[in-house]
Formats: sequence, structure tokens, C-alpha cells
Amino acid sequence: MCLLLGATGVGKTLLVKRLQKLSSQDGKGDLGDPPATRPTVGTNLTDIVAHRKITIRELGGCLGPIWSSYYGNCRSLLFMMDASNPTQLSASCVQLLGLLSAEPLAEASVLILFNKTDLPCYMTIEEMKSLIRLPDIIACAKQNITIAEISARKGTGLTEVLRWLQDTHRTST
Repeated sequence: MCLLLGATGVGKTLLVKRLQKLSSQDGKGDLGDPPATRPTVGTNLTDIVAHRKITIRELGGCLGPIWSSYYGNCRSLLFMMDASNPTQLSASCVQLLGLLSAEPLAEASVLILFNKTDLPCYMTIEEMKSLIRLPDIIACAKQNITIAEISARKGTGLTEVLRWLQDTHRTST
């Protein structure tokens, strides 16, 4: 199981829809126009077939206070941040620190996704890493952490996300 977490409005639902389409195309081809999405109020389960079936559980940002009830059986964690919203960055950092310190997630592989890099007002990955002191967070975390810049809307970086999921879930049962 892969958990997909992040604040409301960072693009989690669109990411899942795009990854599902990309995996059905074997990681190649045009994704077309982005589908319409609405904020997730509860939880969505989506299966992506990438050499094997990977189930992604997306939890709405409004469920933050009860995310911990979904940590069991979590092999990987996708944590999304909005690179175009500096005011949300500190709250997202607090959420990330809470996730990384949760004992049930100590063995999970983590991919931090900086989304919305297609918008003109986005912060660079270097700016975001500096603002949230990401090198310090990675140094102190028990988990194996990877970071990626993506645009779920345009599809930029999604092939790498799919590859990360495949590699992370290669030996899962």
C-alpha cells in the first residue's frame, strides 16, 4: 500500500489520475488535457498497474488529524507540497515532520513531491529545500527519502514518480 498525503489543494487527486493513465500507457505517450478534479473529502483507493498492482490510498488534506489511522500496512509514502504556495509551506513541513516521526512509517520509503512547478510563481526546489531545512530533515529521518519536482497538470516528472513506485514495490507481496 502506498499512502498519498498532503495539504488540501496541492494536487493529489490529479496526480493519481495522471499516474493511472500513464501506467495504462506503459509510461509513454501524451497524457492529454488534465481531467477535472474536486477536493477529496474522504479517501480514494486507486490501483496502478506498473509491472504489478500498486494500490494508492489518497487521503484528503482535511483528514490530516486522522491520517495516523491509515499508517498500517504502508510500504511507501508520497507526500505532496505546493511549490506555488509559500504560505502553506510551513504547515506542510509540520505535517511532514509528523509523518517522518510516526513509528508505523519508520520502514516506509518516502517520495516528497514539489508540485505545480508549471505555474509562473513557483519556488525553486532549492528555495523550498532551504526554507524547510530539508537536508536537516533527511539527515535525521529513519526513512529513505527521495525528492522530485513535478507538474501533475502538465505531466512533468510523472514518469519518474511511476518508476519510483515500481522500484519501491518491486519486492512487495
